[in-house]
Amino acid sequence: MPLTSSETPLTAPDVSVVIVTYNAGHLVEECLRSVTGPNAPSVSHEVIALDNASQPSLVPLLQRFLPAHRVVGVPKNIGFGRACNLGAERARGRYVLLLNPDAVAEPGAIDAMVRAADGESRCGVLGGQTVDRDGRIDPKSCWGAPTVWSQFCFATGLSSVFRRNRFFDPESLGKWDRTSMRDVPIVTGCLMMLPRELWLALGGFDPDYFMYGEDADLCRRVSQLGRRIWITPDAVAMHEVGASSSDSAAKTVLLLKGKMTYLRKNMRPAEAAAARRLLMGGVALRALGARLRGRRDSGWIGAWSRRSQWAKGYATYDPSRPDAQ
Repeated sequence: MPLTSSETPLTAPDVSVVIVTYNAGHLVEECLRSVTGPNAPSVSHEVIALDNASQPSLVPLLQRFLPAHRVVGVPKNIGFGRACNLGAERARGRYVLLLNPDAVAEPGAIDAMVRAADGESRCGVLGGQTVDRDGRIDPKSCWGAPTVWSQFCFATGLSSVFRRNRFFDPESLGKWDRTSMRDVPIVTGCLMMLPRELWLALGGFDPDYFMYGEDADLCRRVSQLGRRIWITPDAVAMHEVGASSSDSAAKTVLLLKGKMTYLRKNMRPAEAAAARRLLMGGVALRALGARLRGRRDSGWIGAWSRRSQWAKGYATYDPSRPDAQ
């Protein structure tokens, strides 16, 4: 299998694209074509893919597109963040770019990210714009940081009543439509690039996060170093949200577990305690609302019934435990 793009054994590429797969093979193939096919980036790049114990394994599919030494089959699902760390250990590029396996980089997207990063002396984390399959902008490419106030708005339902209001739904970043370059608190791991030297200095994603929340935590640590976090609308990816998860309650549990971990790790103890209680209250309110509307299949009802699984967040990761999560 030839090396991807202009990668050669003697030169380090501009960017290492790291893709972590988990099921959804039909979408993974689209993703791989976008970074290895005719519309692949023109900047020198390598693609590293890790299969997180998909059933059936996606390693044969990945090896159709990539050299064998750029494909890693992980024997058990170790989570998104830890698998990204494993992939980045193999990276040689000046930048590490994380791309979701259910995302398709549009032509020129990765080139635009490298140009933008090269032009910023304080380059920290760079993201782009995500769209759905019909081309509609999905605002979830970036977020505002969780605060006690944002958790209060969630707990009281204000963030739902005044959706995308800058004051009452602050994590949404208001009505900004992601069509302009802007500094943001959090770039999501769906389409995220940062200098490899910075990734290595920070140790990558905090391994305590199995899935969700690791991108927010990393962005906070980057911000504390005085580095820039921003998005460029010139980099566009089509993203099939939630393609790797068919159970809405299970996904909601992981989202809440990640958020609880972020609040615990990144707030003062008193603030974290208040924010976590408010988060639980908001989930209870939404579960009650779903029951009253007869929405028995709501992820909120399932998440509330499983609150013992996420109320304390993720435990400190211990890789020696066979059930570590």
